[in-house]
Amino acid sequence: MRDYELTFLVHPDLEMNPEPAVNKVKELIEKNGGKIIKETVDGKKRLAYAIKGQDFAVYYFYEVQLPATAPAKIESALNITDEVLRHLLVAVDPRKIKAMEKQAARQANRDENEEVVTEEKAEEEA
Repeated sequence: MRDYELTFLVHPDLEMNPEPAVNKVKELIEKNGGKIIKETVDGKKRLAYAIKGQDFAVYYFYEVQLPATAPAKIESALNITDEVLRHLLVAVDPRKIKAMEKQAARQANRDENEEVVTEEKAEEEA
């Protein structure tokens, strides 16, 4: 199983009751042998350009694990789903994730060192 990120935009008329559309996507993922790792709802946002005559959409972001054959099946099903205005399914490169984690750790160490130096200067001046 490989890690993927799925972003999809739901029709804005479903903002009050998005469960049927969201459940349809969840069932599609699970039916194809996938597993949802993380789910994020970004809410209703204005689109940069109109999609299917709509200026707004409700944004959803999923981190999923899928078998090799599932992405093509999921994308073809999402293409014909009326509730989903747009979708994007991309594979996550594990090397980039590790590199980003290392960079974040280095930045955290730098920030800690700067705080210690700042505290030492403040003590010397006092």
